[in-house]
Amino acid sequence: MTSPVEQISTRWPGVSVVMPALNEERHLEAAIRRVLDQQYPGELEVIVAVGPSADRTREIADAMAAVDQRIHVVDNPAARTPSALNLGIAASSHTIVVRVDGHGELTDGYIRRAVELLEETGAANVGGVMDAQGTTPFEEAVATAYTTRLGLGGSAFHLAESPAAEAETVFLGVFRKDALVAVGGFDETMHRAQDWELNYRLRANGHKIWFSPELRVMYRPRSTLRALVKQMYETGKWRRELVRRHPETANARYLAPPLAALGVVGGSGLGLLGVLMDSRLLRLGFAAPAGYLALIIGGSIATSERQMSPAARLRLPLVLAATHLSWGAGFLMGQKIPR
Repeated sequence: MTSPVEQISTRWPGVSVVMPALNEERHLEAAIRRVLDQQYPGELEVIVAVGPSADRTREIADAMAAVDQRIHVVDNPAARTPSALNLGIAASSHTIVVRVDGHGELTDGYIRRAVELLEETGAANVGGVMDAQGTTPFEEAVATAYTTRLGLGGSAFHLAESPAAEAETVFLGVFRKDALVAVGGFDETMHRAQDWELNYRLRANGHKIWFSPELRVMYRPRSTLRALVKQMYETGKWRRELVRRHPETANARYLAPPLAALGVVGGSGLGLLGVLMDSRLLRLGFAAPAGYLALIIGGSIATSERQMSPAARLRLPLVLAATHLSWGAGFLMGQKIPR
């Protein structure tokens, strides 16, 4: 009797790689080339769903499509990630759909191993590690925040040492197209956290989500403090929306950033009021922001999960604070978003 892997080795299923792209001039070409260099033994196509970009993203995508018939470009006028993904899925020709971002780079053999894992596990979606890597000291610090427990809280796909297992969600994902279509694809009202929400619906419909550390995707983090704060605020806001729609998904990891934000802002406010009113009791409020500051500085010094340059380590406390507090503020300020 042949194994599942031996069975697919005789005829590998076709794969459609769907790649949203908006203002990705800096990384798009490398992201597409890493897909084309996979040496996947079956048929392969890349569908780039391009939003109305302010840079040369569309030109780069069109130029690459002109010289390689495996690349197809579709318009994404809504400029939203879930819309881009659904457009790419609708245009896809094959039974396996691989999600890749325009600023992500697949490691060698990623697609082949993911297809094997789909067969081995019976999962509807498999994914692996978000391998965040920066090229500047600030980006290095952001990458560290992404891949340590003190940063984004220790989700399996952020930590390379996580074991292979069933998971609530995974980074990006390699899907069975029929399962995607059966649950209605990505929810276009979820401008962020759409991966988590989709995987929630897949699991609710009896499908398995599988994490494997064998699968790695290089992720390029935000390069400025302003961009990081905006990203984390929006992420927190949409995580709040996810919890509103599915209250059972709330857990300590997601509630920690808003509690930290409340503690820092509330404690600082009480402390300042204590100074104005000459109240020793109210001045104790400063203990909350002081304790948080000690936590992130101590954690930054102790962080040993990855090698960092001295310049990156100096920036890590600021990056951690921006990540936690922006995420927390977004969660607290998030408003009900119509479906």
